[in-house]
Amino acid sequence: MDINEKIGLLRAKMKANGVDAYIIPSSDPHNSEYVADCWKSREWLSGFTGSAGVAVVTHDHAGIWTDSRYFLQAEKEIEDSSFELHEVYNQFAPMHVQWLIENLKEGSVIGFDGYCLPKSSVSNIKKMCLSKEIKINADDDLIKEIWTDRPQKPLNPIFIHDLHFAGLTSNEKVKQVQSELKKQHCDYHLITTLDDLAWIFNIRGQDVECNPVAICYGVIQTEKAILFINPDKINASTKSHLESQGIDLKNYADILPYLNSLKEDKTMLIDPNNCNYYLYRAINAIKVEGPTISRSLKARKNKIEINHIRSAMEKDGRALTKAFMWLEKTIKERSVTEFELSEKLASSRATQDHYKGESFPAIVGYKGNGAIIHYRPMENTSHDILNDGMLLCDSGGQYLDGTTDITRTISFSTPSDEEQTNFTLVLKGMIDLTIAKFPVGTTGGQLDILARQHLWNHGLNYLHGTGHGVGFFLNVHEAPQGFAPGNSARSKTIHEPGMITSNEPGYYKEGKYGIRLENLILTIESTDPGFLEHETLTLFPIDKKLIKKEMLSTEQITWLNSYHRDVFDRLSSGLDEEEKTWLKDKCTSI
Repeated sequence: MDINEKIGLLRAKMKANGVDAYIIPSSDPHNSEYVADCWKSREWLSGFTGSAGVAVVTHDHAGIWTDSRYFLQAEKEIEDSSFELHEVYNQFAPMHVQWLIENLKEGSVIGFDGYCLPKSSVSNIKKMCLSKEIKINADDDLIKEIWTDRPQKPLNPIFIHDLHFAGLTSNEKVKQVQSELKKQHCDYHLITTLDDLAWIFNIRGQDVECNPVAICYGVIQTEKAILFINPDKINASTKSHLESQGIDLKNYADILPYLNSLKEDKTMLIDPNNCNYYLYRAINAIKVEGPTISRSLKARKNKIEINHIRSAMEKDGRALTKAFMWLEKTIKERSVTEFELSEKLASSRATQDHYKGESFPAIVGYKGNGAIIHYRPMENTSHDILNDGMLLCDSGGQYLDGTTDITRTISFSTPSDEEQTNFTLVLKGMIDLTIAKFPVGTTGGQLDILARQHLWNHGLNYLHGTGHGVGFFLNVHEAPQGFAPGNSARSKTIHEPGMITSNEPGYYKEGKYGIRLENLILTIESTDPGFLEHETLTLFPIDKKLIKKEMLSTEQITWLNSYHRDVFDRLSSGLDEEEKTWLKDKCTSI
C-alpha cells in the first residue's frame, strides 16, 4: 500500500467518525522521542522517518511539520506522496495547530489518539481552538483501524542494571523520590517516561532501538512502589530481585483500573508534559501537576556513574581510533560507503567490554549529505566516501558503564579556505563553551551563546540546539538540561554538578558540506566558590587539517593542545603500536 492509498483510507475513517482533521504525532503513550515499532504511526502513514515531527491530515491537505534538523530528509522522504512539508523554525511551538485553526471552519472536529499526546499538549490545543469553537476527539485511534499489519507491543525481557554500575539500589532511588514526594504533600506519583522508570528501578530493556528501556509504568507511593509491566518480560531471577527491593509488580494493562480505583481524597503528582491525556483523565485522585521527580535526580550523575563514564569514554575513543584508522587506509585503495563506515563504527565498539549497542543510528554524511543534520545512511542508497572532501560522522555507543555521543568532521584532502574558516568558527565556539566558568544558577540558554558567538560575528548560524543531556546507559537525549536558545525547558534548566551534556555547535551548507564538532562535558564545581566549570569527557582527536590556527586565541590553542595530550595519554595504553603511531600524529600540537 503506498502513502497516498493510506491517506485515502484515513480520510474515509475520518469521514465516518465525523473528524475534519487528524493529528499523528511522533510519540507514544510514554512521550518518548524514539518509539517502539508499534507506535511509529506517523512514519507508517507518511514515510517520514525523522524522530521529531507531526503529520496532519484534513480532507484536502496532508502535511508534515518538522524542524530544521529534518528539512532536507523530510523533503526526500515525502517527495513521491501528496504530503507537503511545513518548515518549523521553533520546534517547541505547535505550528500545525495554528495552521489548523487558520484553515478549518468554525465548529470543526480535530481528532487524535489521546494515548500519544501528553496532557499539556492537549490542553494547549483546546485553548488555541476556543476562538473558532473547534472541538476535540481524543478517543479514536484511526491509524489502528487501517494499519492492519501493525506490530505488537514488544515482549523483550528486561534485566537488572547491576549496582556495580548504577551506584544506588532501586530501593535507595525510590526513597529519594518518596522524600521529594512527601515534601510536596502528595500521596502518589505517576511516572510514565521509560528512561525515568529504567533509572528508578535499575531495569534495562530492548523495546526501543538504541534506547535500553522497557515498556512500563510506575507509581511511587509514600511507603510503596509499583511497577506496571507485562509479566512475560520478567524472568524468575529478575522478579525475585525486584521484589527484594520492595517493588510490587502489576501487569502493564492494570494501570487504567488502578488509576480509576484511587480514592478521591488522595493526591497524585503528575507531570502534564509527559503523562498522556488518556491516563490523565483516568486518575480518580486529586491531580497535582509538577515535574517528574526523578528527572533532576537522574540528571545529576553520582560519583560511581561518573567514574564509569570516564572509563567508557576511553573504550569509545579506542574503538573510534581503530575505525577511523581503517577508514583512512581503506579509502586509499577503494571507496567506502557511508553505510559501511556506520557498520564499522558499531563493530569496532562491539569489541569493547560491556558494549550493548549503538546509542543512536550513526549519522555518516559525506560532502553534501553532511548538511542533512540527522542523515542516516541506508545500505542500498548511501553514497561512496572517496579520498577527497569532507565527512561528518556523529555516532555513539551504549555500554553498561555509560552512554557515548561524539561528532567529528574530517577532511580527506586539502580543505578550501571557506571550509577551514567555518570549521574554525565552530571549533572556537565549542572550546569557549567547554572552558566557560559560570555562576551557580546559570541556565543552558545563558550558556548557549558562547558556542554561537563566533559564527554570528560572520553572519552564520545553525538552527539546532547546541547540546542535550545524556543518560547513563540510558537515552542519549536526556531531559531536562541542555544548551539551547529560546524559551524551551532545555534552555531554562539550571546546570548543576553531575550533569552530562553534549556540546555540539555546527554549520551546514546545503548540497556542499556539513560541519559539527561534539564532545560530552560534565558540569563540576569550580575552585572559585559559587562557580561551576566543565570537564571534557569525550576522547578523540579533532582534525587539525581543518583548523586555521591564526583564528584561534592563545587560550583556545592552549586548550586544544592540552586536550590532544590528554587524548593520547588516556587512549594509547589500549592500542597496538601502529594505532599509537596513528593517534600520536593526530594529537601533535598545532
